[in-house]
Parts: sequence; C-alpha cells; structure tokens
Amino acid sequence: MPSNTELAGKSFSRRDRLLEIEAQVQKWWEENEIFQADSLKTPPKPGEKFFGNFPYLYMNGYLHLGHAFSVSKLEFASAYHRLKGANVLLPFAFHCTGMPIKASADKLSQEIKTFGGAPPPIFPSTLQDDQIDNEPEEVVENQGIMTAKHRGKKSKAAAKASSSKFQWEIMRSYGLFDAEISKFQDLYHWLIYFPPLAMEDLKAFGLGCDRRRSFVTTKMNPFYDSFVRWQMNKLKKMGKIVKDLRYTIYSPLDGQPCADHDRASGEGVLPEEYILVKMEVIPPFPPKLRALEGKKKKVFLAAATSRPETLYRQTNTWVLPNGKYGAFEINDTDVFILSERAAPNLAYQKLSIVPEKPSCLAAELTGHD
Repeated sequence: MPSNTELAGKSFSRRDRLLEIEAQVQKWWEENEIFQADSLKTPPKPGEKFFGNFPYLYMNGYLHLGHAFSVSKLEFASAYHRLKGANVLLPFAFHCTGMPIKASADKLSQEIKTFGGAPPPIFPSTLQDDQIDNEPEEVVENQGIMTAKHRGKKSKAAAKASSSKFQWEIMRSYGLFDAEISKFQDLYHWLIYFPPLAMEDLKAFGLGCDRRRSFVTTKMNPFYDSFVRWQMNKLKKMGKIVKDLRYTIYSPLDGQPCADHDRASGEGVLPEEYILVKMEVIPPFPPKLRALEGKKKKVFLAAATSRPETLYRQTNTWVLPNGKYGAFEINDTDVFILSERAAPNLAYQKLSIVPEKPSCLAAELTGHD
C-alpha cells in the first residue's frame, strides 16, 4: 500500500520533515518554558524588555485564517525581540463579553422551543447546503489507501457565509454533533468549550505566548471582573467617564444597547435621524377618535421625514388607506396618531407617557378612519 508521501506519484517527504521538525521544536519550547516571562531582579534597560498584546479573540466559534494573519505580525515582532535577548511578555486572552454569544444562545433556545427539543429540531424546511455529516468518524478503505471520514470544522467566517439560517444548523457547520448542540443554550458552555480549542490552535500555530496568563472575560473570571470594575470606578471618580443618554441601537429584549459587533445580524446599521412633523387634528373628530374630543390633550397626525426642508408650502397630507395606526399618549398634553411600528421607537426615546412602553388610547385605526 503506498504511503501518504507517495500518493498520486508525488513526494511529500520535505513537507513531512518540516512538520516533524516543527513538532520537535514546539515540544522543546514547552518543556523548557521558553515563552514564560517573569520580572527580573534588576530594572530592565531600554531595549531589554518587550510587551506585546493582541485584541481579545471573540469566542463564539473557531478561529480562522484571518486571526492567524493578524496575530502573525505580533508573533514576528515578539520573536524578533526575543532573539535580541529582550525579556518578552506576550499574554493572550479570549473575549466572551457582549451580545453575540447571548444572542446565539437565545436563538438556539427559541428554536428548540419552537421546533422541538429532541435533537435535532424539525425545521419547516431542511437546508441541504453546507450541512455537516454528523456520523461518528470511521476509517474506510479506498483502492487500498486508508482514509478517514471525519466531521467538518468550519471557522466563524465560513459559518457566516453559509446559507444556514437557523442557529442549530450554524452550530452543525462548526462540526458539532446534534447531541452537543443543545448544551450551547447555556451561555457559559460557550466559555468553557471554545477557548481551550482556540488555545490549542494557537499552540499549533506556534504562537510564543505565556499561556499561564491566559484568561476569559465576564463574571466567570472574578479576577478580570474585579479589575474592570476597579478601572471603571477609578475613571468615574476622576471625572473621565460619565453616564448619560445617547442615540444608539437598543435591544428591548435584553434591556441594553446593542453595539455594532454585539448583534447576531444587522452589523453596520446606525441610528437615523427623522424629523416628526405635528399636524393638529381639528374637531369634529372622526367616529373612532370621538372619545378623545373635548379632553385637555391635543391630537396630532405625526409624520416622519428625513428631509424637513421639503415641507415648506405643504398643502396636502396623504395617509395610507389600509395602513394600521393607533392613538398614543406622548405626554400630558399630546396624543400622536402613529403606526404601531413607530410607537415603540418613540417610547424608548422618552416620547411616551409611560417610559419605554407605548400607551395606546385607540387602536386598530386605518387610513379610512
């Protein structure tokens, strides 16, 4: 039976020799603790120390080639200074804070509730593209050559490009078995599953980091959590940071802002400025608004536009005949006729008599009314 080095008439002996040397060197690095950096007895002189740091890698999936490309620059710099005799400190950590992990876990839980809890859920339509074979690994013989049939292992970048629309299928594209996927409903399971695999990939890559100093973010790591609290409290006492309001993308489900990289979808979406134009409704009111007539509150048709300069000399206002609207209390004096979609957006901008909740006085209005 031909060996792998002679497969298809090609010789891979040079490659195999390099891989052999790589394994030997990496073993020597680990046994001799080459990358472990400690403070010296005497303060270092200029050029005798080098500290490298890298933005925490987010742990909602496997690492991909983009990570390797980016970290290679730091790895080359660290190796260069180490060869010059400098005391090189290169720690490494993993980012688990933020919304993407929670959004994925919540989405997975919702899919199980909606489509069934027994793995796998039965989705309304099965997406065949990019599905991963979930059978256990087995060895098969093909023309006398032993090959392995194994699970796929897609990176986050490949998973994002996949046509899968359900979180369960995205997890499958990572090469996970159905029996494993349900565990990822727990936020903290992501934190114990992906970081060790990422560290193994970095080790295989040959990254010269001090793994003793590796950690994850979030409250799961009380030391890092205490450090962040200390840092933020100190900056606040110094007047360097303040708590205030600003326009942002907000998640009512989670009760907090949802920054660009915190979203499972909608990356790049920013707040847009719209101008509300108030057009007062003069009595007599139409039948469905008759209950509002005679009260101290004024009723307005509220139209939104991104080009207020076009409203000068306006003579007509057109309303969708079949549009769905409601009469919502904005404050103690105003009632706006708005679409049911617009009312929650205003409620989260302090334009509702009940904070963060639309207060509807008349529902199921249409343009005909």
